[in-house]
Amino acid sequence: MRMAVIIPAYNEADLIAKTLDSLLAQSYKAENIIVVDDGSTDETPKIIASYSEKHPEIQLVEKKSEAAHLPGSKVVQAFNYGLKHLKTDYDLLCKFDADLIFPDNYLKTVKQAFEQNPKLGMYGGFCYVERNGSWELENLTNKDHIRGALKCYRKACFEAIGGLKTAMGWDTLDELLAQYHGWEVATNTDLQVKHLKPTGHTYSAKAKYKQGEAFYGMRYGFILTGIASAKLAMRKKSLRLFKNYLSGYLRAKQKHLPFLVTKEEGAFIRKLRWKKIREKLF
Repeated sequence: MRMAVIIPAYNEADLIAKTLDSLLAQSYKAENIIVVDDGSTDETPKIIASYSEKHPEIQLVEKKSEAAHLPGSKVVQAFNYGLKHLKTDYDLLCKFDADLIFPDNYLKTVKQAFEQNPKLGMYGGFCYVERNGSWELENLTNKDHIRGALKCYRKACFEAIGGLKTAMGWDTLDELLAQYHGWEVATNTDLQVKHLKPTGHTYSAKAKYKQGEAFYGMRYGFILTGIASAKLAMRKKSLRLFKNYLSGYLRAKQKHLPFLVTKEEGAFIRKLRWKKIREKLF
């Protein structure tokens, strides 16, 4: 299976080489690795260019962008920009962050999972962060969720969901829509990826209401939004975040912001979410 990788990168001069080295060391290699420099002000594009000169599968794409790091929109816009520059067709498409170190069997294991299950639409491992000298699971989500940092899609699934939405929550919405279209989503706990920077540490102050807006956009409704907000805030150990998420939802509703999904997709999403809640309770 042909695999393509797109990596959005913004001011990753200290880390991008480690990510590219780990991808070049894979036992199964991607045919095309596009790194989108999203308006970096450091040496990121120069480092990527040096790799591109030595490794023809690596391609630097430069995009002018605002520096504000709003979750969802900036990274997905960069990803979509890179998608337009793919030189080859693909069977599997990966969206990776620029601050990851992959085990050398990562891509091979991903490829094999898709080969073995024709219904598999999305697949990925788990992010680990360094704490007190050891690598620990970055426990921000359930283990049935693929982190946005290391998504891999079957082409037919990616096309069925209409690509990635430029909004916070895109990495939850893609999985919900994949299931709506009949695809399976799976994770592999044995695939442990080193995440060199904690999630969200570069988000701007404007981002605090975005999660609530995302719940609104996915048509969760207020009760599900409350449950999801409480759960996420507890994981992040912040009561303030719970208030921000609910405020974001109510602001979006008051402004009548556009939804991210249709009524039918929203009904499916709510049904699926309630099913998951019942399974955990009972």
